[in-house]
Amino acid sequence: MIERSNSILFSFALGIVVGLVSIAVSVMIKVFVGGLFLPELASQTLFSLTPGEFESQAIDTLGPLAKYSAFIGSIIVTIIIFGLMGIFLIKLYNKLRWNNYILKFISSFGFTYGILVIISIMMVVMIQVRSGSQPISIQHIIFSFIVPQIVFGLIFSLFSRKTKTKDKLQDTNQPSVRENNTVVNYNRREFIRLIIASVVSIPVIYFGLNRLFSPQEVEQQQIQPDTSNLLPPQSQSISSEFKDPTLAPLLASEITPTYLFYRIDINPIVPEVDVNSWNLLIKGMVGTPIKLSYEEIKSMSAIEEFVTLECISNKIGGDLIGTALWKGIRLKDILEKAKILPGVKYIVFRCSDGYDVGIPLNKGLLNETILAYEMNLAPLTSKHGFPIRAIVPGLYGMMNPKWITEIELVDKVYEGYWQRNGWSNIAEYNTGSSIVIPGQAPIINRFRNLDENFTTKSSLSSKRVPIAGIAFGGDRGISKVEVSTDGGITWKTAEIKEPLSRYTWVLWTTGFIPNKVENYKIIVRATDKNGEVQSSEFHDPFPDGATGYHTISV
Repeated sequence: MIERSNSILFSFALGIVVGLVSIAVSVMIKVFVGGLFLPELASQTLFSLTPGEFESQAIDTLGPLAKYSAFIGSIIVTIIIFGLMGIFLIKLYNKLRWNNYILKFISSFGFTYGILVIISIMMVVMIQVRSGSQPISIQHIIFSFIVPQIVFGLIFSLFSRKTKTKDKLQDTNQPSVRENNTVVNYNRREFIRLIIASVVSIPVIYFGLNRLFSPQEVEQQQIQPDTSNLLPPQSQSISSEFKDPTLAPLLASEITPTYLFYRIDINPIVPEVDVNSWNLLIKGMVGTPIKLSYEEIKSMSAIEEFVTLECISNKIGGDLIGTALWKGIRLKDILEKAKILPGVKYIVFRCSDGYDVGIPLNKGLLNETILAYEMNLAPLTSKHGFPIRAIVPGLYGMMNPKWITEIELVDKVYEGYWQRNGWSNIAEYNTGSSIVIPGQAPIINRFRNLDENFTTKSSLSSKRVPIAGIAFGGDRGISKVEVSTDGGITWKTAEIKEPLSRYTWVLWTTGFIPNKVENYKIIVRATDKNGEVQSSEFHDPFPDGATGYHTISV
């Protein structure tokens, strides 16, 4: 019984170690060639099957770590699968009494390759059933695992070649494990090789994952380190209320630097699109289907516009919001060229990462709805949708898809990726406001050089304490912001800076002179230009976006 347990444990360990080598090869192929990485597909499958309410709670609890945790969990499960396959293969070798290296290689390669291909195809089918799109072709799956599993077969066969029958075993000083009438004999050199394989593969996997996860923040910061120079001349003049030095970081990042702009996607790995082979296809209920290259799109008449995007998962005072200067072509120009047929209700976007979403036709025909290829006077980064993303003012970020490859016009209401998981398909922004200064609300992450050590305690020693933040009402705009420093008993109207456009947030500020009371409850509320005050009732983001007043205690 002990020998049998040792055999299973060693086989499991052997499968894990050689599996790590295979994963290392696979992740390097993903980094340099763009092949399929099984844990990525597994995590994407998990995301597509997760109900929106649970997904929202996970983001609320873990933030961006939610998707990364699922990805790392998928890697661990993949490693365990390799260990189980190792047990099966050693049992197969022992049962058939195979000592021939070629037979072992063929069986180990064929078995593991077949299992991984079958698992991957099943996951792609689940994604396709759930999302209506197939993010990865079957051909891509078939070719992606060939090299990693050849490496697995070669190394696994090499490490398992020391098999002798019981009668032929002579050297009792060598460690061995028994399986029925066969003794698998491994000398110390084999154990050392296993250790070396682990030591080499783990850093390679770490390097590869680091390359995949890193969002090129340093490069983005170098491309656009300062967004204050993007401000239009009329916005440079500010009222005296905004001249407090404490508010300088707020004003400097009224346009969010690209490297600080939030990112929420269905996949933790940023898609890398080859612009040379990329095309945008316009199809469906159109008289003339069109296929456009990146250069053809850039040659068309373009516009620039300031637009704020906010994720529907954003919490009260959250940081999943930002403002940028976008440049691109009007969507309606392309649709008119394709000749819209009668009866069209929705415009459907499909993307290279498997994401899809639909917007009403009337939203797509607005002059301000664009297909953007620049952000803050620089080409879109991979992180933010290169080569093309949609900007649809007035609708939450999930309705502004990235990495678009296809636009289809349909005659029905279309429910996209997140809508099939329970999120709103109307997705119009709720009016909201946040306190940036003072306090430590997550929204401060969107403002470069904001002093994170700014505390109310230190500021209360001054005669006047500045209070400032942002307010956003989608395409309705903001007409008034009010602040209370006594828990909502009395309200004071704040000074509002002229917005960059009707589709951006506004900066606001006010202040108060503290009395002898040590604790203050500061609350903010905004009113849109339709005269509607933001809702005071607290609701979680799922399914229509968060509501409620942002409140801090200082």
